[in-house]
Amino acid sequence: MVPDISTGSRTYGLLNYLYGPGRRDEHTDPHLVASWMPGLAPDPGRDPAATLKQLTDRLDLPVLALPKNRRPARHVWHCPVRTALGDRHLSDAEWAEVARRIVHATGIAEDGDAKACRWIAVRHADDHIHIVATLVREDGRRPRRHEDGIRAQAECRKIEKEFGLQVLNGGDRTAAQRPTSAERSKAERSGRAETPRETLRESVRHALAGAASEEEFFHRLAEAGLRVEKRVAPSGDTLGYKVALPGDRNRDGEPVWFSGSKLAPDLSLPRIRQRLDAGRPDDEPVTDHVGERAPRAARARRQAAPIAERAASILDGNDDEDSAAQLAGVGEILDALAQTAPASTRKELAEAARTFERATRSHIRAERADNRAIRSAARGIIRAGNALGKGEDGGTTAMLLSTMVLVTIAAVRWHSARGHAQQAAAAQRAAQHLRSAYRSAAAAPMHTMREHGRRLPEPVRERYAGTLETALPEQADSVRREPGWDALAATLDQAERAGHDPDALLQQAIEWRELDTADSVTDVLVWRLRRIGKLPATMDPPRARTNARAAQSRSHPSPPQAPETPAETRHVAPRSRGPMR
Repeated sequence: MVPDISTGSRTYGLLNYLYGPGRRDEHTDPHLVASWMPGLAPDPGRDPAATLKQLTDRLDLPVLALPKNRRPARHVWHCPVRTALGDRHLSDAEWAEVARRIVHATGIAEDGDAKACRWIAVRHADDHIHIVATLVREDGRRPRRHEDGIRAQAECRKIEKEFGLQVLNGGDRTAAQRPTSAERSKAERSGRAETPRETLRESVRHALAGAASEEEFFHRLAEAGLRVEKRVAPSGDTLGYKVALPGDRNRDGEPVWFSGSKLAPDLSLPRIRQRLDAGRPDDEPVTDHVGERAPRAARARRQAAPIAERAASILDGNDDEDSAAQLAGVGEILDALAQTAPASTRKELAEAARTFERATRSHIRAERADNRAIRSAARGIIRAGNALGKGEDGGTTAMLLSTMVLVTIAAVRWHSARGHAQQAAAAQRAAQHLRSAYRSAAAAPMHTMREHGRRLPEPVRERYAGTLETALPEQADSVRREPGWDALAATLDQAERAGHDPDALLQQAIEWRELDTADSVTDVLVWRLRRIGKLPATMDPPRARTNARAAQSRSHPSPPQAPETPAETRHVAPRSRGPMR
């Protein structure tokens, strides 16, 4: 059950909407289910003699009784309350109880207070009501509604349990401010898929991902096409900033500005400075010899994978401040991937980044923790530019996404252990989006590796099965039944050709981190082996074996050979920012 409190200045306008047909004729049978005093509240939905003007006048009477200079500018209190998808439909009597309990909990009209604010509850759909009140009491005073949103949420959690509804996660006041109903209505009228507030929040996060300095952050905002205005002190120091979308104006023709703190708590300038000071990324991370030959996008993704896996290990530890810093860095990597993803994974990665944003914030601060490495990984991904969905780019994307799934699962466990219900749920949803993106990115490279594995001579396959049995005695049978077993065999074969000891390399991959949370153990091991063995992330499509080659046995392996060269891919011009909106 979700309450959503806002305030306004026009009682009649709101009632006209509630009793009207709706924007798409979705309102059916609008009528009152409860009010401050049923005998005094006319119902234009059920009483043919009642009018909206009469109902407006009754609600506004305490406001109009005040001198004009004492009337509040925004005197209309509006609180839609909606049940969750899948919940049963409540009766009018049940909705009336919900309304009475919420106006009591929020301080609008406490039980037994004869001088409380006037209010009504209108129902025009099966799954929600609208509570409307005027913010002047009968005695002319203002109601005590401090933290009314928090108190409404808490009351809804109690109602859900008592009514047998889905119990939603409670808030902790670290969430980003949701768009108001007015903002949503304006977005619909303008044909926007989301409100300017949401678009700006994502754009600012993209600009911050991997930024090395405050100057670079503001430069990226301007490059993204946003209006940017800084608040500057007489000394010349920047005190804050605000952003606006080009073309988004109010009724007076002025830009609609949003300060960073109004977009999200961690996007205020002081919080951004804390993040930049704690983890200024390096421009040139260390590369390995395979990465140096790979396209820039592939190299950046390969370098990010072990850093992300280290973040997962930190989340499994006991250093809460370091963990909170890593979560912020994980969010930056997801923002970086969303900006540079190939078309095949762009949508799912954008959703993963947008969803995980909620999991980056809690009351645990990371003011002194160092997350330089993970922010450098995000910076490298952005500076490398767009990745192709094939070749080494596609393979390293799958390699990194396989790791990011494990990282988000570690985030779920970390938040759950600390009672952060909303953050844990957000991380869980992000993991689902990442799984979908991984399946898309891994389809081609894993298919090629499986084909290689199926073409290996049977004695070779059996030898690698023995290697697996030694390394994972309790899981070997289930791992061999996974679709990725052939790809794992092909990877062990390629590693051995490159001069590695497959037994030792596999043991190292297994010990790197637990495998219990992996959806596919073989997939995780394939990418770990390729990463620590410095093998290309892709293989050339297998060629038909000659009869002589098929007859050879690998019981005595041939001398080590150099790693296979990745298939040549087209370089993408590097860019320093995400796509312009």
